[in-house]
Amino acid sequence: MDHKLRVGIVGVGGIACTHLPGWEASAHAEVVAGCDIDASVINAWGKRHGIAKVTSDPDALFSDSKVDLIDICTPNVSHADLAIAALKAGKHVLCEKPLAPTPEAIRKIMDVEERSAGQLMTAQHYRFEGTSKALKTEIETGVLGDIYHARSWLLRRASMITRPGFTQKELSGGGACIDIGVHVLDLTLWFMGFPKATCVTGVARSELSKQEGAFLNNKVVIPPEMDVEEFAAAFVRFENGATLILEVSWLLHHDVPGEDPQIWLYGSRGGCRWPRCEMYESNTAARQHYNRSLKLTNEKLEAHALECVEFAQAIVDGVPSPVPASQSLQVLTILDGVYRSQASGHEVKI
Repeated sequence: MDHKLRVGIVGVGGIACTHLPGWEASAHAEVVAGCDIDASVINAWGKRHGIAKVTSDPDALFSDSKVDLIDICTPNVSHADLAIAALKAGKHVLCEKPLAPTPEAIRKIMDVEERSAGQLMTAQHYRFEGTSKALKTEIETGVLGDIYHARSWLLRRASMITRPGFTQKELSGGGACIDIGVHVLDLTLWFMGFPKATCVTGVARSELSKQEGAFLNNKVVIPPEMDVEEFAAAFVRFENGATLILEVSWLLHHDVPGEDPQIWLYGSRGGCRWPRCEMYESNTAARQHYNRSLKLTNEKLEAHALECVEFAQAIVDGVPSPVPASQSLQVLTILDGVYRSQASGHEVKI
């Protein structure tokens, strides 16, 4: 390619602001266009960032030969249609998580991707945290042996986004399960090497958000029209015999002021904990158990920005997507299983 990848962002509010530093830092990409359904928002954004091509019609970006890559930062339910249209137009696509709210929608995206010249990546930024990369590198040495069990949670105490794109199912596809569950589940499966799940027992419910006057840490009252779950939990079995306990919530009475993300992995040779990056091992000959901590390096960019840099690099290098759709399909299949198990009251096969 004789020029930088020319990026068009669709949906310039919220999460798009965390992507911009990554495109600016990349040696291989630059933002040249933006789109948002709110004309006043996109016009102001264009002036603020010095970007002349702004529009309220995403098709204007898809049909523009001077746009190489589409960065989708819109509500969940629009992801599939936008990704499919962009891929059909031959564009590369970075799409915010979840890639789509259902496994069926992801399969449709994958069908189009197979026939497209474009590369596709889901923006699972947790993978690009320094702690995540350090622990993944250590795990790949085989230090844990066979990972046979995992415990993962992402728990918040009265902390959630109250915009309709998060609280109304018609826009989000679900609540805490799909919003933050997708983060910690993707990271856990990545650490485990993406074993194939076979069945799920799950619950997805709301309790605190339904109480009169329910409020968040910032004193904002939870909107009464919220119709998605605030809490989800699951027990997952995998084809290789491994198991996983998953818990996510926006609103638990939990002993942290904001967010508590944790992953524990247990293997035949050792265990580990993220994000503390502690390793738990033993020496049979000496009959000793011991702990050690990984040495971490400071990342110059935040993880949302790093994922943009690494996607551009992968396209230029001609290597596979850092977060392929096939892995996003596995994540959503499990989360969908949680919802199906809640509806049936029983374990479901996936």
